[in-house]
Amino acid sequence: MNFMKSARLLLFSLTLIASAGSATAMTHEYVVSFDGDMRRMQVMASFGEPVDNIAARSREAGDYLDNVRDCTTANSDRIRIRNRRMLLPKNGIDCLSYSVDLRRAARNERRNASLAKSNFIVSPADWLWRPTISDDDDIIVRFELPDNVDVSVPWIAVAGEMNTFRVVDSPETSTAFAAFGQFQYREIDISGASLRVTIMQAKEKFRFDPLFEWVHDTAVAVNLVYGRFPNPNTSVLVLPMGARWSSDDAVTFGRVVRDGGETVELFVNPKRPIDEFYDSWTATHEFSHLMLPYVKEEHRWISEGFASYYQNVLMARDGRYTEERAWLKLSQGFERGRQSRPEMSLNEAASEGWRGATMKIYWSGAAIALMADTELRQRSNGDESLDSVLERLQACCLPSDHSWSGTEFFTKLDTLVEEPVFMPLYRRYANTTGFPDVQPLLDDLGVDFVGNQVQLRKTAELADVRIAIMQTP
Repeated sequence: MNFMKSARLLLFSLTLIASAGSATAMTHEYVVSFDGDMRRMQVMASFGEPVDNIAARSREAGDYLDNVRDCTTANSDRIRIRNRRMLLPKNGIDCLSYSVDLRRAARNERRNASLAKSNFIVSPADWLWRPTISDDDDIIVRFELPDNVDVSVPWIAVAGEMNTFRVVDSPETSTAFAAFGQFQYREIDISGASLRVTIMQAKEKFRFDPLFEWVHDTAVAVNLVYGRFPNPNTSVLVLPMGARWSSDDAVTFGRVVRDGGETVELFVNPKRPIDEFYDSWTATHEFSHLMLPYVKEEHRWISEGFASYYQNVLMARDGRYTEERAWLKLSQGFERGRQSRPEMSLNEAASEGWRGATMKIYWSGAAIALMADTELRQRSNGDESLDSVLERLQACCLPSDHSWSGTEFFTKLDTLVEEPVFMPLYRRYANTTGFPDVQPLLDDLGVDFVGNQVQLRKTAELADVRIAIMQTP
């Protein structure tokens, strides 16, 4: 399809896809096309109303950019770039066209060295020049792809539209990847969600089916918190890593990226046996992040801590861990956290950029999650728990389009229970040096950490609570 025809179709389809829910909402629509060998990308953007502010998120985006024009003016003057921003007329423009050296951008993404030649990843931050959008605005991106080429992006698929996606307002916590080429893709239905799962091809062949099953089973485990997946529109990108990036671990790294949508990215060593994938906690940890909104860096001990708590709870609930192993993992984590930067408070450790304080950040938040969970269960005779509070949070507030402070998040959780639990814990521990004093609680739960093992006392005061935490609600 030629470029001008794409533009006419873009303008026509704008009114079909735009939301009718708000008179002030705008839809900006992009048509993205490629040459036959996927070396260059051509972008045409039509805006819901004239815009005077367009930028890219990557500092390198301008290096890949070429032939930027206002496509509605007769003289089609080129638009100049300064830093990551386009210098536009004060009265704005309605339509923008530009081209991108896609292969050059791909060469600068080092992880492509591990992938087969038939596919590559490039962050949209390197090629999507876009206006700022508000809560009600949409950016619709439609890809026109050569034969035998697919695309996987971190955005929400538009129903009934081929290769068309909606970019929503989000915290933009990092830059996600867009995947192009020949890869394995499936939509996996679980309770509360349809996961869009992409597994990239590596230079060496491996079996895809076991990895799809592992992603499915790990995502289903998150449903053991309140019966459904936190976000109905989550994408999962599985990236096989070569020797340079890999390790002896089956899952070498993972992250959640909230960048126009929510994506779980998992970096794996496909040479490892599949049972090692099931024994790895990394994917469960990352999926658990989706039960919370994005919490700002200075309070990251909350989000990392809650995910660390639930990675062990969920692996016990779905049978991958015994109850003893789950409590052993938690107890060992608490001990590592206690030894990590004892002169710092939780907020100081998170604010100072993780140096030497990683274990404090992860496990102090997990200790507070355990404290809150236990108090909720104890005072309600099991009618309330951290599970039920997060279920109410999901119903009211997720996925969230902004970054939350720790106090905003804990204050919100306290509105979802009869009596405050979370802010009292925050005031007690967030700015106090050392590690949350979780040992008396472990004693009451009957968790005795002896050497490299734990012993669970059946006669402990809170033994019933301890058992309930590791059981499916």
